[in-house]
Amino acid sequence: MKATKLSDKELIKQYLQGNQNSLELLIHRHKNRVYAYILMVVKDKQLADDIFQDTFIKVINTIRAGSYKEEGKFIQWVMRIAHNLIIDYFRKSKRMPVIDNDSENFDIFDTLRLTDDSIEDRIINEQIHKDVRKLIEFLPPEQKEVLYMRHYSDMSFKDIAEITDVSINTALGRMRYALINLRKLVKEKNVILSA
Repeated sequence: MKATKLSDKELIKQYLQGNQNSLELLIHRHKNRVYAYILMVVKDKQLADDIFQDTFIKVINTIRAGSYKEEGKFIQWVMRIAHNLIIDYFRKSKRMPVIDNDSENFDIFDTLRLTDDSIEDRIINEQIHKDVRKLIEFLPPEQKEVLYMRHYSDMSFKDIAEITDVSINTALGRMRYALINLRKLVKEKNVILSA
């Protein structure tokens, strides 16, 4: 059986039995998703690196101590740890998170047809995405958070609810209000979102 086909649970079990490579595979499997979420919220690469490292140190220590309860939700558990560490950081620094508007890889809504027909089309599409990201900055933090988790991290509402420690209905409500508020902002600011 190939290591890439092993479940998170099997990799954790192998790690506890002394196979260090299993932990490496586990971290490698989830690192991009966890890091992208942290960087999106803290908007500082060095800080994101630190929180990412702290997240996996906590994960490793919890697994080693035998405190991790396998429920088939490893990534949700890791994301929850990262989320809590981010909250701890902002509480200590008394800062509110700011989302990176300049990330070239970030597309909040992929409602546009992604074609490379011409340079003009590409420029227009980039401007539309940039405009949407600017509008998102006007949303309340909890609406921004659920919107980014859903569309950027491609998380289910169930996962979002677990990570943010709210009910699924609250997560859905926040998304609904985020979309309603974005529509209002588009009208208020007279933003054109079509090519």
